[in-house]
Order: sequence, then C-alpha cells, then structure tokens
Amino acid sequence: MEVALGDGRLLIALTGISLVLAGGFAILQSASGHLLPQDSHAIGMDAAALARAANGRLLGFMFHDRVAYGGTLLSIGAGYLWIAGFPLCRREAWAWWALLVSGTIGFLAFLTYLGQGYLDSWHGVATLFLLPVFIVGMRRSYPAKAVWNSQLGAAATLERAGRLLLACCAAGLILAGATIAVFGMTRVFVPSDLRFIGVDAQTLKRISPMLIPVIAHDRAGFGGGLCSMGCLLIYIARYAELNRSLVEIVIVMGLAGFGTAIGVHFMVGYRDFMHLLPAFAGFFLFFAAATLLGVSWRRQLAGSARAAAATDAR
Repeated sequence: MEVALGDGRLLIALTGISLVLAGGFAILQSASGHLLPQDSHAIGMDAAALARAANGRLLGFMFHDRVAYGGTLLSIGAGYLWIAGFPLCRREAWAWWALLVSGTIGFLAFLTYLGQGYLDSWHGVATLFLLPVFIVGMRRSYPAKAVWNSQLGAAATLERAGRLLLACCAAGLILAGATIAVFGMTRVFVPSDLRFIGVDAQTLKRISPMLIPVIAHDRAGFGGGLCSMGCLLIYIARYAELNRSLVEIVIVMGLAGFGTAIGVHFMVGYRDFMHLLPAFAGFFLFFAAATLLGVSWRRQLAGSARAAAATDAR
C-alpha cells in the first residue's frame, strides 16, 4: 500500500481522470437527448414526456447547462493531471495550494443542492468516492519545503502580459461562477433564460414541482466548477514555469471550458447576445493569454538555441 500510494501524485491524477470521465459522460449523455434516470424519477417524466408537457427548448436549456458543467469538469480534470505530472512532481508548493483551494471549492460546490433541495444520487456517490482519494493524495503530496517563486517579476514583457491576462480571465471565472452558483441556489433563471425557454417559472412548477430544483442543481454545480477552475488558473498564471507543457495545458483548459460553454449555446439555439457576451469576453482573454505565452515561450526557445549555437562555435 505504501508503494502504491507513493507521494500522492497518483491519487491526484486519479482525481483528475475521474473528473475528465465525469465531464465527458455529462456531455455524451446530454448529446443522447435523454435525462439521467434519477432526474426522470424526480421530475416524474422522461425527456419525451417533458418535451410534450413544455417544449423542446426546455430540454435544450437543461442540456446546455449540463454540457457547460461537463466542459468545466474536463478543464479542471486536465489541470489536475498537469499539476500531478509536472509542478507537483518537482514538489512546488504553489501547486499543492492550488489543488487545495480549487479542490475545496469544487467539493463544497456539491452542497449547493441545499439551495433547491434536489440531491443527485450519482453526483453524491461520485463525491463520496473522490473525496477520500483527493484527501489522501493531498496529505501524501504535501511539500516539505514551502518555496514560492513568482514568475511575474522576472518575466519578459510578452510573458508578463500573458500571465496578467490569464489572471484577469481567472478572476472573471471566479466572479461569474459565484454569481451563477448564487442564482442557481436562489432565483435559478435570468430573464434571457425564460425568454429562450418560452415558459415562465410558475408554469414550470406546475409541470413538475421538482423540475426547477433539477435545473438548479446543474446550474449551481456549473457555477461552483467555474470558481474552482478560476482559482486553479490564478495560481498557474502567477507561479507556473513557462514551458511547453504550460502553454499546452492553458490551451486544453480553455478549449474544454469555453469551447463547450459557448458551443452548446449555438447547438441548442440559445444565441442571446448579452447572455453570451461574458463568455466571449472570457474566451478572447484566454486566447490572447495563451497566444502571448506561446509566443514568449517560442522566443525563449529560440534564444536558448542561439546561445547554444554561439557556445558551440566558440
């Protein structure tokens, strides 16, 4: 057991893999057009019956929340895998704290179901399985020396700009996530949601008393996921060493998170400009940050190559 658990990175990686699989499942299940069994049981009808009771756009709205949530899980899981494979391997203290803050928020987001009272049994089982894995992994990977080396001070102009843009995007994700989580636990809908669905909240309650709590569960969970992702990115923006793996993981996390969140809106026909504006703003910030970091890394690589060639010539 001691050998299997090792320094905890395997358990952190297992947490990341589980999040990636859960996110992928949420996306594929939504693409199938069916509700989860526990959702159908709570609402009292399956997807086809729900579409007849309301309209097809209601199902599209429910699936768009779940796909966006799944994309967030993909992004966070990929980030955990990267941290386990690179900075945590070097016992960098910031990586451990990034996991602690992000993971704590992510697991606490499960409790947002209390706002509307719908407990997703599959979500609960997954949380109970992952929590001890994550805790043991964090306990065993705790860095003996808390060395913090901020990369902002010595960064070149382009790299510094990329890191600052990434940090701004991360702060936006935290703010957006907190807002969405609060709305998910309380009002659930914004005006553009109800315009798209074409059914008011009272009608939704008459269709099924548990319909809004089921919708709120995914919405609040998505908000918590955004907060978790944003916290992870803030640490990465400030402390992660600029190299190929950093550029790649920023791109992967951006495509997974923003790609699903924006793309699903067009798939279901929810194209309200003001509703999508924050997501597009965040995506362009992310894209600009990744581009600047990539260009800066390429320049560093070219400079190192030139220096090595000059040394060989001498």
